[in-house]
Amino acid sequence: MYQFIKDLENQFKIDNKLSKKIKDSFEKVQPYWQKINDITYMNQMKILKAFQKNNASDFHLNGSTGYGYGDMGREVLEYIWADIFQAEKALVRPQIVSGTHAISLCLFGVLRPHDEFISISGIPYDTLQKVIGSGEPGTLSELNIIHKSIDLKENGDFNFELIEKAINDKTKMVCIQRSRGYSWRPSLAIEQIAEVIKFVKKINPNIVCFVDNCYGEFVEIMEPTQIGADLVAGSLIKNPGGGITPRGGYIVGRKELVYAASCRLTAPGIAGEVGSALDFNRLAYQGLFLAPLITEQALKGAIFAAQLLSDLGYSVSPQPYELRTDIIQAIKLGSPQKMRLFCQGIQKASPLDAHVTPQESLLPGYKDPVIMAGGTFIQGSSIELSADGPLREPYIVYLQGGLSVAHVIIGLVSALKKMDLIYDE
Repeated sequence: MYQFIKDLENQFKIDNKLSKKIKDSFEKVQPYWQKINDITYMNQMKILKAFQKNNASDFHLNGSTGYGYGDMGREVLEYIWADIFQAEKALVRPQIVSGTHAISLCLFGVLRPHDEFISISGIPYDTLQKVIGSGEPGTLSELNIIHKSIDLKENGDFNFELIEKAINDKTKMVCIQRSRGYSWRPSLAIEQIAEVIKFVKKINPNIVCFVDNCYGEFVEIMEPTQIGADLVAGSLIKNPGGGITPRGGYIVGRKELVYAASCRLTAPGIAGEVGSALDFNRLAYQGLFLAPLITEQALKGAIFAAQLLSDLGYSVSPQPYELRTDIIQAIKLGSPQKMRLFCQGIQKASPLDAHVTPQESLLPGYKDPVIMAGGTFIQGSSIELSADGPLREPYIVYLQGGLSVAHVIIGLVSALKKMDLIYDE
């Protein structure tokens, strides 16, 4: 490690003070990193057993064309996913274009006109607000589907009292966003999610408990379907793609609910029986197998970032010693200029497009200009090192991903130098 820091000193011309901070931070995070190792071992074993149970074979890595009828690779991959998540059924498809798309399939598949659903972890992520209703065609509100949201308490716990008051005869679904999104609130632990699902089911066992699992896969030992969630969705260019699955999303849960979502992906009566894999299967299998290790690297990088930035006087969430329930590290920079410089530094340390300078812009589904950095091998991949955030007060940048912890450290040093405006151009 110390030779690595010397190389950083030479490469970035960092001063002795910053060099010492890096060394100190590295030593401080070692106990926290060990806990992450233990989780990786258990998740790796779980995935290996699912591959072996379903007799995964080289044959299954081949793709299909056209309708994709009889694609055994696709079917076995979904059996593996269902076993890993201890769910009745899984839908894992390259045709799901993003996490927002996967979540939308669940909402439109399950909810009907005049149904109500409640977001019990606060206002949903920016792109989902467009899906709920924003004047765009085809929204849930256009179908007279009612949405309510209940904020978490200041300490990050669910507000059980308000949840109980909000649930009524029209309530069809409660939605839980596991990750923080673009907010300062903590991400949610599996233990917390289990408690609130049990609470909701006691009020009405027929309410569908849905979890947006983006950024949370393999961060803990268990997944939401293992503790009572009826339906779970996420993206394959985040944790479960292992940094190599090039596209796609997943939905897991109760059989009839996954089927309903699959009817929205294709068409009623066709559901999940079609969809050609092309070149998808091999990378989806291998990415899933690598996912615990790659998630571990991202987590270690996030913990190191929390320690280093905290030691430098910045507010961070979560703290380096706190329980990790997603891969996102929030850093409160306090000004739009610092956000720009931080993201530019991350970009400059990227393997691709290092010569590009990120600038904020309005992106589809967002209401504020967003700046994004990430010279990733897969466009938009959040398991690769990236940093982004909306340019709005209090000017928080969200760091996530990293295929190796070494790359995260390099990126952070690059970002800090850029913020100091003394980068050797």
